[in-house]
Amino acid sequence: MDLPSPNAPGLHTQPSDAQDPVHRDSHNSGRGRLALIRDWLKTRLFDGVWNSILTILAIAFLVWAIPQAVNWLFLNAVWGDKGPEACRGADGACWAMIHAKYRLIIFGRYPFQDHWRPLLGMIVLIGMVAVSCDRRTWRPWLALAWLAAFGVFLGLMWGGFLGLTFVRSELWGGLPLTLLLALVGIAAAFPISIALALGRRSRMPVIRAMCVVYIEFIRGVPLISLLFMASFMLPLFLPEGVTIGAVLRAQIAIIMFTSAYLAEVIRGGLQALPRGQVEAAQAIGLSYWQTQRMIVLPQALRLVIPPMVNTFIGLFKDTSLVAIVSLTDLLLAMRQAVADPQWRVYFVEGYIFIALIYFAFCFFMSKYSQYLERSMASGSRRS
Repeated sequence: MDLPSPNAPGLHTQPSDAQDPVHRDSHNSGRGRLALIRDWLKTRLFDGVWNSILTILAIAFLVWAIPQAVNWLFLNAVWGDKGPEACRGADGACWAMIHAKYRLIIFGRYPFQDHWRPLLGMIVLIGMVAVSCDRRTWRPWLALAWLAAFGVFLGLMWGGFLGLTFVRSELWGGLPLTLLLALVGIAAAFPISIALALGRRSRMPVIRAMCVVYIEFIRGVPLISLLFMASFMLPLFLPEGVTIGAVLRAQIAIIMFTSAYLAEVIRGGLQALPRGQVEAAQAIGLSYWQTQRMIVLPQALRLVIPPMVNTFIGLFKDTSLVAIVSLTDLLLAMRQAVADPQWRVYFVEGYIFIALIYFAFCFFMSKYSQYLERSMASGSRRS
């Protein structure tokens, strides 16, 4: 008996890949993804004999190190309100030291019973940072809000009114001091750096020479030297009976140092703009300051967002250098916390703790700069 033809009407057959475009496309896309993954692994990790050996060694190291780190940091660690004797026989980290000393690390030598004051001050400053991250708030009133925030912070830290006890600035320390030095340094150095960058490009020889001398001198001196000069030599030039607090002297040195470096960053943005921008502004009758404010500076600052934020990150980390002039910043406060003989052997946990604090702030600034680059279409995405 003759069998029916496969194409005979009424005979249902399973369609092949060539007859099913959807199945064929999904199959090809899957093979394409596998090919991309294979090519990526070959070009990035196994490109040659030496790269393959290094990749295998790196994978082996991670397989060995990650479980060790997890066990030491978390699984075998000592947590909570426990004494140093609980950590002596443990195989992991002693986070009980952080629990016992966190107030000294965060607030330094500030009076223990008044720790709520620097805590509230930090909340005010961090809240202002959060508000300022929204570009819709970039209005003239924001500068007044920052002045008010700094006034509230300093009022809480100093006290001496409304029943608050007076606390000398020499007792300020920890994270509040680090935030104060960094934020005031950024806020004060930014306009100074703009003036220096414009002055260095000025056609007036005296102003240009003054700006060049200032920038090159400050950039050629380490920040440690400036801190020593501001802390020990500046009082020698003050009139008799006039004194400046140690925090203010260190703040002046930080502002001088940051403004010089930031001025060169902004000058690079100014030089990147084509000359036609200024010529077009002059053709429509704009003055020098109108041209700079409305045309030149907005474009130049957008171009240099990454190096500017890099300078701000460096400033935040460099605040730890004030420890050499006896200011109890976050790093020195941690050292004082582990100076206790009972907890001295657990200094590694203290360094990890403050490293996480520094990383959190610096990582936030880095991600926010990337957000600004995308939102302002600057850098390589500029049309």
